Amino acid sequence: MRLDKYLKVSRIIKRRTKAKEICDSDRVFINGRKAKASTTVKESDIIEIQFPKGTLKAKIMNITAHVRKEEAKEMYEIISGADSEE
Repeated sequence: MRLDKYLKVSRIIKRRTKAKEICDSDRVFINGRKAKASTTVKESDIIEIQFPKGTLKAKIMNITAHVRKEEAKEMYEIISGADSEE
C-alpha cells in the first residue's frame, strides 16, 4: 500500500492530500530513510513523522485497505510521540 494511503486509512493523518503534502515536504521517514507519498509500506516498517508539535514514531502492525474508525489504531503501534495530526 502507498504511504499516503496508509497514513489516511490508519487515521494517523486524516486526509490523504495532507498526508501527501507532509511526505512531499520531507517530514516522513520509513526505517530511517526519507519517504515519498508513493513509497510502498509493509508490516513491521517503522514510520517517523515530524509534526510541528513533535515527532511521531510508530511500527506498522498490519495493512488493510478498508478499516472501521474504531479499528484504525490496531494498524500501528506507537513507539514514541503523540498520535495526532498537525
